[in-house]
Amino acid sequence: MNPNRSHQPTHHRMAPIARALLLTFLGSGIALTSVSALAQSGAEHTVRQFDVPAGSLDQALSRFGQQAGVQLAVDAQLTAGLSTPGVSGQLSATDALQRLLRGTGLEAVRDSSGEITLRKRPTGPTTLQAVQVSANQLGEITEGTATYSPGAIATATRLVLSPRETPQSISVITRNEMDDFQLTNIDKVMHHTPGISILTYDSERTVYYARGFAINNFQYDGIPMERNSGYSAGNTLSDMAIYDRVEVLKGATGLLTGSGDPGATINLVRKKPTREFQGHASLGAGSWNNYRTEVDLSGPLNAEGTVRGRAVAAYQDRESHLDGYRRKTPVFYAILEADLGTSTLLTVGADYQDNKPTRSTWGGIPIYDTTGNFNKRPRSFNNGATWSSWEQYTRTVFATLEHYFDNDWVVKLQLNHQINGYDAPLGAVGGGNPNPADGSGTRMWVGRYIGKTRADAADFYASGPFELFGRKHELVLGGGASDRRWTNKGDGPQVGYPTSVADYYGWNGRVPEPNWNDPAAWHGQNDETTREKGLYSTVRWNLRDDLKLITGARVSSYDRGSMNESGVVVPYLGVVYDLNGTHSVYASHTGIFKPQSRRDESGKALDPLEGTNLELGLKSAFLGGRLNTSAAIFQLEQDNFAQATGGLTPDGGTAYRAISGVKTKGYELELSGRLDAHWNLHAGYSHSVSRRQGEKVSTLAPANQLSIFATYKPGGEDGHLTLGGGARWQDETWGDVFNPAAGGMVKHTVADYWVVDAMASYRFNKQLTGTLNVSNLLDKKYYTIFNAYSTYTWGEPRSVNVSMKYAF
Repeated sequence: MNPNRSHQPTHHRMAPIARALLLTFLGSGIALTSVSALAQSGAEHTVRQFDVPAGSLDQALSRFGQQAGVQLAVDAQLTAGLSTPGVSGQLSATDALQRLLRGTGLEAVRDSSGEITLRKRPTGPTTLQAVQVSANQLGEITEGTATYSPGAIATATRLVLSPRETPQSISVITRNEMDDFQLTNIDKVMHHTPGISILTYDSERTVYYARGFAINNFQYDGIPMERNSGYSAGNTLSDMAIYDRVEVLKGATGLLTGSGDPGATINLVRKKPTREFQGHASLGAGSWNNYRTEVDLSGPLNAEGTVRGRAVAAYQDRESHLDGYRRKTPVFYAILEADLGTSTLLTVGADYQDNKPTRSTWGGIPIYDTTGNFNKRPRSFNNGATWSSWEQYTRTVFATLEHYFDNDWVVKLQLNHQINGYDAPLGAVGGGNPNPADGSGTRMWVGRYIGKTRADAADFYASGPFELFGRKHELVLGGGASDRRWTNKGDGPQVGYPTSVADYYGWNGRVPEPNWNDPAAWHGQNDETTREKGLYSTVRWNLRDDLKLITGARVSSYDRGSMNESGVVVPYLGVVYDLNGTHSVYASHTGIFKPQSRRDESGKALDPLEGTNLELGLKSAFLGGRLNTSAAIFQLEQDNFAQATGGLTPDGGTAYRAISGVKTKGYELELSGRLDAHWNLHAGYSHSVSRRQGEKVSTLAPANQLSIFATYKPGGEDGHLTLGGGARWQDETWGDVFNPAAGGMVKHTVADYWVVDAMASYRFNKQLTGTLNVSNLLDKKYYTIFNAYSTYTWGEPRSVNVSMKYAF
């Protein structure tokens, strides 16, 4: 929308094998603080191929965890000097673990609080308790793990792999990190995600950048949904009440998404029903009359526990540092799981969110006044009219059907129907440049836009092991199709509606709303359908115990109006080599293919973006997997990269030209997890620079970023107090913007800046916890620019929020 036109599911009941396995993990006082369940838990007689050589027990347990799909954290003093005879062959995970611990004098158990520990084997008999499997075909559930470390994930290849086994960079914001820092919306989550920067268009639109490029590919439980950032419709306003975690897969992701962004894909994974009753209710209040309430209930719906449900409701009513701005956000979510026999799981669900703002801005503040000086306005300045509003909404229904076979194969069908819509009568002072002498020289952007995107998607795949050359490998065969229809109606104001602003410095938004139905005014419509379909396959070749090769490809077709592509092959190649039980090196090659909706000055859509992404890295899993680190270097090469020309399309939109030979180089460092019973930490540093013929492009995203967030519990797990904080830094950015004094475009540079946050929580008892969060603790003044509008937007000042949470 351009203002330049002024007018955790499990598939059956808890099997004894899973109970015994997860209970074999533990001991007196040595807590395993990051606990994962089987990544693909099968029936009670499910077997796996284990190849754990004899030797050090520490290394053997780490390798066992990788092969079984669980994370183990063990006190090194307990296992120091112990060795194991190893285990090899097709065994249940329980039997394999028992063999590993044979002769060590140790056993694994789980206590009543859910912690899993290794301990010295007692002389008397031990009673094992039932536990809940916490993984599924989407990866491991993070809720209740009390850690910032991700478990297994499936976003990259459909294979459920640990981060160390995945040959791409991935950042995960867990449920625990979201709860600690009150990350109640996706903007706040992205602030915590290493390597992600945020560019603000206006009060309702933000765009996320990774490796220098905008992220418009979103997934919901792995089902892709492309966002139209110009006509924003809910994606970047998503409330986090309904999600277990947010995964950000860096680099190209065309293997599963078809058309994919070169920077990253954001996957929001929904909460799942639990086998035991649980729930919470919370109330919060903060700066600028920010009020929020949330209720979350989950548990079995019949005596046998074969039907489980979960319901979440949240409501937020918040004002802002912007004069007159207010947004109301109701959220509802319901999901139902049913065991259809012992090996089949049916899941159905729906979610709903409205975002109802008052006095929305459109664009930002003109960067320069008529004398060429920076047009510094207060952070409270709102360029919107009192009637300006950009309502956005989402409606989703979804269903999955999974069947697990005795030979460890699984088939899964996933269906998703989503509506993202908007109703936006907009008016804002964004055009022109103010004269500092009398406030003249600016004009209003005025227009009304009503539209929505209806998206239907289906994905079906089969996954499981096969044997070749005496080794067991893993295969995924699948296909998907999607149909997205975007409709939009645009209206200009009535003929003669005054858009000039007499005194910009006295602007208060009190102007009459136009008559949008004047037949003589501008009216326009869009009706665009995008159809994608493709077949994909991934094979994880077990070349040696310490060497895995992943090969894959997707054959896609894409149809959007005049853009019609078929038989497009997007390759995937990755290799992971285990240096030892802690460190792995990897390399990957992924293809880039993305048809573009951006148009040139003649109105023609640009050719699809194409290219390659190369990545090399080192990943490590310390403390049995509860602390993960990664270091990666990458290179992206792209053709048909969209670069703004400074001109307009025939319908008044921003015009672009396609340039070839854009090369991006960079590196990323990340650490996440639980150091011990006291510390949780998530930190990262990223560097990337994009150039074409030696000249930098994509400069609105910072070349360097640093983020670090941590919490500390002085009393350990049994302590009541948690203290935390963090900071994010990005270096300078710049873009070419209009300067009236220069009579044309000039380079405008935004200085680097730090933003610091803090939190503290106190657990009064097992049910009641209070939390204090302070954002932008030092009240740093900073802004981002949007060069297509030649405007800037202030970042949010310091804010304080207090909340109380009662757990059932």
